[in-house]
Order: sequence, then C-alpha cells, then structure tokens
Amino acid sequence: MPRRRQRPMAGSGSDGTEDSDSSAEREQTNSSESDGNMSKRQRLTRASTRLSQSSQDTPDLKRAADHDESPPLTPTGNAPSSESELDISSPNASHDESQAKDQASRDSDKDLSHRPKRRRCHETYNFNMKCPTPGCNSLGHLTGKHERHFAVSGCPLYHNLSADECKVKAISREKQEEEVKAQEESNARHATRHQTLTPKQSRYKEQVVEMRKGRNSGLQKEQKEKHMEHRQAHGNTREPLLENITSEYDLELFRKAQARASEDLEKLRIQGQITEGSNMIKTIVFGRYELDTWYHSPYPEEYARLGRLYVCEFCLKYMKSQTILRRHMAKCVWKHPPGDEVYRKSSISVFEVDGKKNKIYCQNLCLLAKLFLDHKTLYYDVEPFLFYVMTEADNTGCHLVGYFSKEKNSFLNYNVSCILTMPQYMRQGFGKMLIDFSYLLSKVEEKVGSPERPLSDLGLISYRSYWKEVLLRYMCNFQGKEISIKEISQETAVNPVDIVSTLQSLQMLKYWKGKHLVLKRQDLINEWKAKEIKRGNSNKTIDPSSLKWTPPKGT
Repeated sequence: MPRRRQRPMAGSGSDGTEDSDSSAEREQTNSSESDGNMSKRQRLTRASTRLSQSSQDTPDLKRAADHDESPPLTPTGNAPSSESELDISSPNASHDESQAKDQASRDSDKDLSHRPKRRRCHETYNFNMKCPTPGCNSLGHLTGKHERHFAVSGCPLYHNLSADECKVKAISREKQEEEVKAQEESNARHATRHQTLTPKQSRYKEQVVEMRKGRNSGLQKEQKEKHMEHRQAHGNTREPLLENITSEYDLELFRKAQARASEDLEKLRIQGQITEGSNMIKTIVFGRYELDTWYHSPYPEEYARLGRLYVCEFCLKYMKSQTILRRHMAKCVWKHPPGDEVYRKSSISVFEVDGKKNKIYCQNLCLLAKLFLDHKTLYYDVEPFLFYVMTEADNTGCHLVGYFSKEKNSFLNYNVSCILTMPQYMRQGFGKMLIDFSYLLSKVEEKVGSPERPLSDLGLISYRSYWKEVLLRYMCNFQGKEISIKEISQETAVNPVDIVSTLQSLQMLKYWKGKHLVLKRQDLINEWKAKEIKRGNSNKTIDPSSLKWTPPKGT
C-alpha cells in the first residue's frame, strides 16, 4: 500500500513523512474508545517531551518568546481559549537535536514575523465622562496630540478653536521647536566667550520688535463690539476673545504656554495623579462674592458633584441652586453668628460660638474652611471646641471675615487649633487681628499660648509676621539693660520657643562666651517705626478695652 503524505502542521519538526508508529495509529480507525484515549495520551506525552527538549536546546527561541509577552495565536489570529487549540499533534521526537533546533528556529522566526504586534495602550479614556464646556463633544485636544479631552484645560471649543486647528498649530509648534533646537546646537558648537548675535538672530530680533509695536494700540470700536457680543453669548463658558488685544507674537507665546500646561495636566491625568470629574467644588457663591476654592472639602456627594455651591453667609447652610438660596435668604432670620458677642469696636465684632451648643453651624463653618485650608482634618467632631468668629457689620448684617477655633481644655496650651481669613478679606490686616485676639485671650487667662501645628503656608507667614512685630514693639519700648526671654513671654503671652525662632530669623540672638545674648538691632526697629507711622491710626488693631469676656469654666 502506498504511503499517504501528511500535511506539515504549524510548530512541527516533521519533514512530511511518517514513522511506523504514527502510520499504525492512523490505520486503527475502528479501535475502541479506550485505545483512542491511550493513543492521545501518548501523543501528548511525546509532544510535551519534544517541546521541553526544544526549549532547552533553543535559547534564541526562548528569548524571542520572552520578548513578546502576548499569548500564542491560533490559525485564526486570536488567542487560544483552551489547551486543545494549540497544535501539539506531531508525535515525531526521533529527529536529531540539530534538525529540531534549526526547524524550531525557522518556525519561530516565521511565527514572529507574521504575528501581529500587540498594541500597548498608553492612554485610558472613560467614555462616560464629558467635557464640561456646553456644546462640546469631547473630541480633540488643545495640544493637538490626543483624540479626546475631558477637562476645560484641553478643550478646543473653550479656547475658541477647532480640533483641526489645534492639530495644525501642534505641527507648527513642533517645527519651530526643531528649528530652535538646531539653532541652539549650532550656537553651542560655535560658542565663544564674548558671543554676539548672528545675522539671523539680529533679523529675528528686529522682526519681534516690529511685531510688538502695535500691541498697545487698543481695540477698535467694531472689535470691542465683537468682544462684548462673544462675552454676552457665552459668558464664562468660553475663553474671552484674545485677538487684537496684544501682538500676534505675544498671543502665540501665550498659546504655546497654554498648550504646554495642558499637556502637563494630561500627563498627570494619564498617570492617575489627577482625575477629572472628581467630586470637588470649584466655586461657591457666598453673599455678594463668588469665590474660587483651593482644596477639597467633604461636603455630601450630592452637593460636591455640582461643582458650584451656594452658601448663606449668615447661617452657613449650603444649597444647590441660586433659586433655593434666594428663597432661603427671604426667610432666614440670622444676621450674625450664634453665640455671645465678646468683642466690638467700630464695625468689627467677634462672637464666641460653642461647638456643643451650636453644632450644625460649627460643622458648616469647618466644611467651608476646608475649601481654603490644606491641613484641616476637623469637620464634624466640634463639641470640644470654641469658635471665635470675626465679622464686619453693615446695614444688612454681620458678614463673616474669618475665625479661629481653640480647644476648651488644651493640655499643651494651644490657643489656636485652626485659623482662617476668608479670601475676600485677605491682605487687609484681618489675619493679624485674629492672631492678636487669640493672644489677648491667653493674656486674660494668664497663660502662654501657641498655635497648633502644622500651620498652613499662609498661616505660617502670618504668624511669623505677627511675632516679629510683637518683638520689635517690645524692644522699642524696653528701657532696661538686661532682657529675658521669659519676661518677654510673660508679657506678650507668646511661647518661648516661638520667640527664640523669631529672634534667630531676625539674627538678634547670638551665642558669646557661653551665654545667649539678645541683640537690639536698631535698623529693624527704625524700619518697624516707619511702617507704623505710615499705617497711621488704622482700625485693624485689637483694643483690649473692647473685650467683654471671662474664661469659660469647665466644658
């Protein structure tokens, strides 16, 4: 009987002929099921033996397989769903090692050359998210390098551009960067100690000067009308028109900076360091002000996801819409914080609010403060604290300026746990008034106080400025010959540690012959006097005679 030729299988080392064992196995087509199972197990055993031998003898194939981490492909091009889809039917394991090695190498090279490369995904998009800009379909990116965006920073529509325009600008920027890089490399090769401008650089400088000549000419009447129409049509949902405001050169520099910042934000988003669409309140409407927030505050999710919150400036209740706030203001009877008014001078008042008696108000105050403080962790456990709320009064009520909280019983003599000045009242002297008021309470209690750590960045600046002013005032009025840090602490109620750190920063503390000496620097004192004269009789100071307060007893 003539032999039947077998078609070579993928991954097989056979040369197209059969040995006696394999031909005998194929002729037994009517054998029992048990014999077929036995034959299958034998083939699997021999095939696994041959695969393990080839893996040991062919290190190149192993390196290629390690380099490509994708699973082996079936003839259809998909990853196998089970072990039976892999071709291990060739039982021929009798070839010598050199033939098996050569054939396996050729087969592996062929498989690797025809195998489609697996695409690695460097960007992950959540297609349920949308850009917050009205009318935007989230396609395109300001940088021209991404297909989608989910934030205003990368929205072409917000920047009054289209996705195609962004791509064209991106190509143009890349060409310019390549030219600049090539020019820098050329200059580096021909650099001299006293380098002068090349003719090309001189021409470019003249072009820039010429382009910048008309940047302060102002807008024409038609241009102003166009800008006003755009503003009225889109409001804050679009970037204002920037054309004709400055020169084309400066506008292009600004666009480059925008694209670079947007690219940096996109990298952070891909790395997972920032997430668009997270529950963070962006702005709050507070009285007649609309304030941009700085940090996340744990408001309830149904309020936080809105992005904008409406807060009553008297009772501090938070609402979802302007309509709800307007209805609330019509019936809200509060015109000042709850609690006792312990200080009043002119239009400035301070109210002492007990966290145990007015729990809801104090919780709302803490949630509001967290929008502008990074290190604050107290939100709901307000009962052990007293809150001193500073307000400025007019004919509509007492408006919140700032506050500080302190523990009712502090074992470390902290006179401030948390302190905040509202953003609309910053850089007006109210922060120092709050700090001064906290130390005034410590003087009445006959204690030495210090703020609780860690302080925020702005808080640390305010406290250092206050301690410096207190020490210079004390030095200016001091008439004795010997000065003691303990005496300064007892008179000012400032902690000795804070006094020493301030003296060191002012370079007024020296170590000489085994003793620490406090130097009276007259230049700093004169500088402080000049500022005091320039400030004049400001009402941004605390008057101890206006305080009507006795230390609370117990809790």
